[in-house]
Amino acid sequence: MRFRPDDLKGYAAALLEATGYTPEHAERTAEILVWANARGAESHGVLRIPRYGEMVETGLIDPIAVPSVVSREGAVAVVEAARAPGPSGMVVAMDTAIEIAAESGIGWCSARNITHAGAVGYFALRAAERGCLGIVITASGPLMAYHGARVAGLSTNPISVAVPTRSLPLLLDMSTSTVALGKILHAKDTGTPIPEGWAIDAEGAPATDPAKVATLTPLGGPKGSGLSLMIEVLASVLVSNPAISSVLSGQKGAMNGAALALRIGAFADPDVFATQIAELAQRLKALPTAQGTDEILMPGERGFRLAAERRVAGIPIAKGTVDRLAALGARYGIAPPTPMSPP
Repeated sequence: MRFRPDDLKGYAAALLEATGYTPEHAERTAEILVWANARGAESHGVLRIPRYGEMVETGLIDPIAVPSVVSREGAVAVVEAARAPGPSGMVVAMDTAIEIAAESGIGWCSARNITHAGAVGYFALRAAERGCLGIVITASGPLMAYHGARVAGLSTNPISVAVPTRSLPLLLDMSTSTVALGKILHAKDTGTPIPEGWAIDAEGAPATDPAKVATLTPLGGPKGSGLSLMIEVLASVLVSNPAISSVLSGQKGAMNGAALALRIGAFADPDVFATQIAELAQRLKALPTAQGTDEILMPGERGFRLAAERRVAGIPIAKGTVDRLAALGARYGIAPPTPMSPP
């Protein structure tokens, strides 16, 4: 089924608010979820809403908490998110980093005790839209095998880098696992198998049935697990709020994030920078293409194109996701939006 972006966003916000989110948190979270769906990142889209509702019920998310800056020293700040909805906590972190960068050229803001923040590229893009290079990382409890282990030892800790250009920004947004956990959830909703190599089962063997996935695999083996480990250090241990070691020792874990903004004008002439980035992209896109490749794309380019198409054609949502959202809505008397007519 395809839905108009505004209809889907309104539906998502209504469902979130029904589970306990404040209107402000519901609006922000719905915005980032639909933003991800529009760009083809279904793994971080509205399929997450039922789980967010469960997290509210179990106390993992405080749907009314207000993130706040609790310390600032030079170009460094720390936000206490207090388990507020993740998008709200990371928006405060990035906006604080941008504010510091406006004064100091560079701003780093750590966010303690966030919850699932969604597609982190959304936050990095906020920096690019304000003339900064943005970097965002988040860290959480074990979801991915450390290279050489057959059980979860690290998280899928994502990293995003956004670079302003004269047109569409360059936007890298990637997990440190072979794929994000949401892709497993999406495979369940669509009733499709997953490729071998994405995950392993309880015995450590490759899993292709999403229902038998025990944990995810690191991207590039030791490279992915090494990068995830360093993100845990930068996002969690640096602010004395471990996400991994606590869980592995049988204690309660945490989730943290960090946002870095680099004001381009503090490093180079913004016009010169924009010209050189354009030249870099042009040179790369002009390279001879490999067999089976029609066009060389820059980071984020496919997502921007897809979002433009889906603003007109609508956002497709898997039947399994539609059904789970409808079941949640039925609990609160919230009717789903009317799907768009087939073209």
